[in-house]
Amino acid sequence: MVGILSGLVGAAYIAALKGLTNLLGAASWSIGPHLAVLALVGLAIGILTHVLGNPGDVELLVDNIHVSGGKSDMRELRSLIPVSLIGIAAGSAIGPEAPLVQTTGSIGSWLALRYHLSTTELRVLTITGMAAGFSMLFGAPLGAAIFALEILHRRGLQYYEALLPAVIGAMSGYVVYIIVNGLGLNPVWNFPEVSNLHASDLLIGVAAGIIGAGIAAGFTYFAKFERAAFRRVPPVVRPVLGGLAIGGLAFASPYALTFGEGQIGYIVATKLAISTLLIAALVKFVASATIMSTGWRGGFIIPLFFIGVTVGSVGARTLGVDQVIAMTAMMTAVNVGVTKTPFGSSLVVAEMAGLRLLPPTLLAAVIALFLTSRVSMIHTQRERDTISAVSEATG
Repeated sequence: MVGILSGLVGAAYIAALKGLTNLLGAASWSIGPHLAVLALVGLAIGILTHVLGNPGDVELLVDNIHVSGGKSDMRELRSLIPVSLIGIAAGSAIGPEAPLVQTTGSIGSWLALRYHLSTTELRVLTITGMAAGFSMLFGAPLGAAIFALEILHRRGLQYYEALLPAVIGAMSGYVVYIIVNGLGLNPVWNFPEVSNLHASDLLIGVAAGIIGAGIAAGFTYFAKFERAAFRRVPPVVRPVLGGLAIGGLAFASPYALTFGEGQIGYIVATKLAISTLLIAALVKFVASATIMSTGWRGGFIIPLFFIGVTVGSVGARTLGVDQVIAMTAMMTAVNVGVTKTPFGSSLVVAEMAGLRLLPPTLLAAVIALFLTSRVSMIHTQRERDTISAVSEATG
């Protein structure tokens, strides 16, 4: 039930997002007028948040899962859904993954509470909803299920009882989503085929893990700095400044706009100048951290993948190594350094780019995880409370 409902809600959310993007997105405006659109959307976000209440975030959802098993209040969605839709449609540098996962996780919580299930079952269904949300965005159900479980902790997968339900929810949500949208069983991005892997390619994974960890740490600390700075600004004004900031960055590079899903496909298929790639990575880095710190709602996973693809492409061309291996290993490392999801991220990337790439991507993920063990973006990630787990199991 959670997977099916999540698939239907996800299809409706993405359809609404596409319609609003045609109205508000950068493709419909020149740079100057679009700057005004971004400012007005920022103002609308500030007003909606003030009137409808706090939209919440993934950090709060993760905390609720640890403390009570899931969300008990669906009212945050009244604000989250419209705020995230108009922001992402207008060209926000953060994507739909966090709002959609919050929504589908809330569906799991709602069903569990409706049927008066136990705390353990509430937690399992909340995680199942999150897995369904991730699967629709990534097109990789197994990786999405593992990702949803890992993102709750800084190291490891500890709510093991939710693993099989999460896989079932991810699969059912994904199937419903592709049927409703008339899609095929294709990944979000298509990477060129890698014919042969060699032992030396593991060194690419090592290098990507080290560099990706540095990028992830920089992104985390820069986002924290900006959040602290913008707290001095009135809440209604912050989103306006965020819109103006990413609109201004678009004058330096169009890659400052949007969360990067379509841009990744273009970069993979096109040979761009190294300077263009470096500027693209830099503006996406700044734009994503800034817009996230100013009250816009969205996720940073796909923008982190974008940064990894661009930096990986530059590194491959500079060092003369396989570009696909470098891009996928760097995607994984940068994302793991922030989200602490080594297995989920590796599987998601491998499901998109080919399972033969799993060794270097997993090596990059593990290295990035350990190098960033003291760096945390999602503060509510923590160990499972074993005392609570025992009391739940014994009733």
